[in-house]
Amino acid sequence: MTLPRMLLAGLFTTLLISQGWSEEKKKRKPRPAPVVSPLIKGAEVTFQIKAPRAEEVLLTGEMIDRRIPLKKNENGIWSLTIDTIESGLYGYSFVVDGLQILDPGNPQSKPMRSPKTSILHLPGDHPYDFKDVPHGTVHTHTYFSEPIQRQRSLRVYTPPGYETSDDRYPLLVLQHGHSDSYATWTTYGKAHWILDNLIAEKKAVPMIVVMLDGHPIPESYGKGRSPENTEELRKDLLDAALPLLEKSYRLLPGRDHRAIAGLSMGGLHALTIGTQERDTFSAIGSFSGAIPEQSVFGSVLSKPETFNKEMRLLWIACGKDDFLLGENEKLNALLESKGIQHDWVLTEGGHSWPVWRDYLTQFAPLLFQNGDL
Repeated sequence: MTLPRMLLAGLFTTLLISQGWSEEKKKRKPRPAPVVSPLIKGAEVTFQIKAPRAEEVLLTGEMIDRRIPLKKNENGIWSLTIDTIESGLYGYSFVVDGLQILDPGNPQSKPMRSPKTSILHLPGDHPYDFKDVPHGTVHTHTYFSEPIQRQRSLRVYTPPGYETSDDRYPLLVLQHGHSDSYATWTTYGKAHWILDNLIAEKKAVPMIVVMLDGHPIPESYGKGRSPENTEELRKDLLDAALPLLEKSYRLLPGRDHRAIAGLSMGGLHALTIGTQERDTFSAIGSFSGAIPEQSVFGSVLSKPETFNKEMRLLWIACGKDDFLLGENEKLNALLESKGIQHDWVLTEGGHSWPVWRDYLTQFAPLLFQNGDL
């Protein structure tokens, strides 16, 4: 039996097309292998970037004390190997002909308003490292905030065992700094791993943590101390985010089970909202915080006895090399002069994430112990 002519013609045509496709594939140049960076071998780390037309490429980052030049090979790949980097979590960037950029070979980057920092993580035995302990969950919510008429996003950490229990938990509001976003405390700060490890060691009680976008007014980027931006955040937090959390998560009710903290601009937000909304919060943490105008503390300074009774914890920390040290010292002196109870923590370090991760590690164990602060 012979195949119909139309079928034979179709098979012949398909064969010709396949042969032509194969010949075309043979003519194509192979796709160049991607440049992967960094390459890690123990403590030895190689950074590399393909930039054949660049005249200068430098490496800058938290693991080095100066900008270090890379060398270019005949393929236009610039590279640098450093064999003395201690274990830790670092941010770094390339500076290509004066322009600071992400490492294009590294998919791990710090969430920022103007992204330019890649992440290098050399695990060790740090509070922020991933360890073989029970782990919580990080959730992301996008919602429309009626009070400020904007679409918003936030992240929520629920502690280990949340999904399999019926327990209710206290809440920590944890805010980022001026150049970052609601995702930075987990992606780069590793707040969820810090809490996992503290809870596993029974140094901190299980708690829920919410991290909001600290720029509810988009134009506030570049204006970190804007009272208008802080007020929008206050309205969004109290009238949209907290109701969302109370509906979606098992929270313990009442101010005794609420704390607010933040770093840099987030410290300003925590100090402002925490002191003004004492019906909602009974603990405040400021990590290298930008300090609000003194008028923000009006009711605190005029009635210190009342504040001392209401506020279970006011924790203020700053590094000796921080550019905000001066105003933090002035706030500490002012609070002392008025007899306002607070913890003043002066540490080594500057305005940087290694310091803030450590502050969270110190601050979280002070919260909600024995069902109280």
